[in-house]
Amino acid sequence: MLGNHGRSVATTIFTPFAKLLHRLHVTPNMVTATSTTLVVMISCAVLARGYVWQAGVILGVILFCDSVDGVLARYSGQTSRFGAFLDSTMDRLGDGAVFGALLVNAVFHLEPSPERTTAIIAGTVAMVGVAAVPYARAKAEIMGITASVGIAERTDRLIIALVCAALTDWNLWSWFYPIGLIWVAFASLITVTQRVLYTKKQIEAGDAGE
Repeated sequence: MLGNHGRSVATTIFTPFAKLLHRLHVTPNMVTATSTTLVVMISCAVLARGYVWQAGVILGVILFCDSVDGVLARYSGQTSRFGAFLDSTMDRLGDGAVFGALLVNAVFHLEPSPERTTAIIAGTVAMVGVAAVPYARAKAEIMGITASVGIAERTDRLIIALVCAALTDWNLWSWFYPIGLIWVAFASLITVTQRVLYTKKQIEAGDAGE
């Protein structure tokens, strides 16, 4: 959803920057590793310590720039299977850092309330769901099935969780924080279910054709 449109816009915006990086001999894998390192550092040093909207702004910029490595790889002709593997692995580390930091912030910085309790529960489920989504796709790909179906992409989940957390940090409504995590948990579990059912259907169709 958001991710599809974002990638198209990012490709247009970041192509000149990718050309500059290529001239400076910066590789796509360097960009991937650097962006993930920044995400983990900001999540742990800023978001987890209670500076929610500040971290949200910084992470939003990094997230928008997440397409730079792919744009650079295509422009420089350095696309590779290892690059795809590294990018996927680094994304998992970044996701874990962001949602882990949101959970830590809920535990230590939100006032005791039903909203806080809900945020902690939803955050825990969200972390499990966020990890399970790419795992389901990876296991399907081992079987030769591209299970990329789902109601929410990685970008959608991160943006909604961070925006909702920032809205609560701005004292707009205390329920925004848990609602964002509830949506991520729900969307992740639905996406996992969709991928399981899609993979099951493809396997059964293949078995029937043999």
